[in-house]
Amino acid sequence: MLTDQTAATSALANSWYGLRTKSRFEKATAASLAYKGYEPYLPCFRRRQHWSDREKEIETPLFPGYLFCRFDLSRRLPILTTPGVVSVVGIGRSPTAIPDDEIAAIEAVLNSGLPLGPWPFLPEGQRIRIEKGALTGLEGVVVRSKPEWRLVVSVTMLQRSVAVEIDREWTSVISNLS
Repeated sequence: MLTDQTAATSALANSWYGLRTKSRFEKATAASLAYKGYEPYLPCFRRRQHWSDREKEIETPLFPGYLFCRFDLSRRLPILTTPGVVSVVGIGRSPTAIPDDEIAAIEAVLNSGLPLGPWPFLPEGQRIRIEKGALTGLEGVVVRSKPEWRLVVSVTMLQRSVAVEIDREWTSVISNLS
């Protein structure tokens, strides 16, 4: 029989954490973590890059300077010694786990096939739930970017967000109980 303390410890053992990386080192750091046997997650999106002589579609990290990794916090030294890792994201000097539902929301947005991109972090706003389409069941904040409507999904610990275009007809308001 598990005690409450043992259950809490085992839950933290496989939590997601945000890792701050050196500038433009996200992909190399994710590859190094995977080589060490960890489960890194580097959400990327495709965007068009314009140069003076050409234009090309490139894959770019959704949250530049950050990636996610699932690991046991009590064994973080191998993570911190991985080339490119600057720190584990947290409050003050205490690393803080990122809720699984925030990681799942980012994955759902990326897998939807809908146009998306980074968006300024929005700590407050009208929360909605998607009722139809590829993002059914996903919750987030709705914003209007003329003429499109976008669902903004945030990773609170990183204070970063991603926006995906939605059809306003797909949504329902989540009531706030005050």
